[in-house]
Order: sequence, then structure tokens, then C-alpha cells
Amino acid sequence: MTDPFLAAAIAEAEQGLREGGIPIGAVIVAQGKIIGRGHNRRVQKGSAVLHGEMDALENAGRQPASVYRGATLYTTLSPCAMCSGAILLYGIPRVIIGENNTFEGEEALLKSRGVSVEVRQDARCIAMMTEFIRAHPALWSEDIGE
Repeated sequence: MTDPFLAAAIAEAEQGLREGGIPIGAVIVAQGKIIGRGHNRRVQKGSAVLHGEMDALENAGRQPASVYRGATLYTTLSPCAMCSGAILLYGIPRVIIGENNTFEGEEALLKSRGVSVEVRQDARCIAMMTEFIRAHPALWSEDIGE
């Protein structure tokens, strides 16, 4: 059975791809409900910071700290340094990652700060990013700061 929250993050990634962007999606779940969803919109918005996780946080809106401290962030790809910093800043205690084969972000940092990190190695996430990186290597390198 597919995890409905990871499926929602994947749907966000697919939406980003349809918009001509980078296929990375995320959702933030609190008390069993999605409170924020987003996808990488750097290309679409000409943004320096709208990674999937950052977009989901923005779309969750202003929440009490207690909400974030009880939340789980689902993301299709291992979080980069910027997104990991936001996870730590807001005290999100649990991160579910679709895959880290194509990019391993700051998982060690998150774990060292007490965040529970689970990597699913979801075949859909791996295939989507592998194909995107193959087709758009320069855009991918720009997105991860290479």
C-alpha cells in the first residue's frame, strides 16, 4: 500500500515537472493532515529559494511552533542544506524522504540534531529524478548549487 503522504509529495513533484520546473515535491503533515504542500518552483517563479520543502513551508503559512514540532515533512528527494536548515529552524522532528540515490542532502546533519530521517528509495521518485537530471544537467546543477 502506498503511503498517501508520500504520494501527495510525488503528485507535487509531477505538477512541478508539468509546469516546466524541477520535479521535487513536499508536504508537511500535522495531526494526520497535510497543512502545507509545495514543489520546486525556482524556474516557474524565477526564485532563488523555492525548493519543494520551502514552498511547502510557505504554503503552510504561519503556524504556532508547537505545530511544526509535531509535524512530519515528506519530500521526494533528500533535503539540501537550505531546506535542512529550515527543518531544523522550525523544529520539524521527522522527515520521510522518497529517495537519495540521485542526491544525498544533509541527512547526517538532520540526524545529528535529533531529526528522525527515513529514506524510502521509492522507484517513482528515483525514476523521475534520474530522467530529469539526464535531460537537464545544467538546470539540476544550478538547483543544487554546483
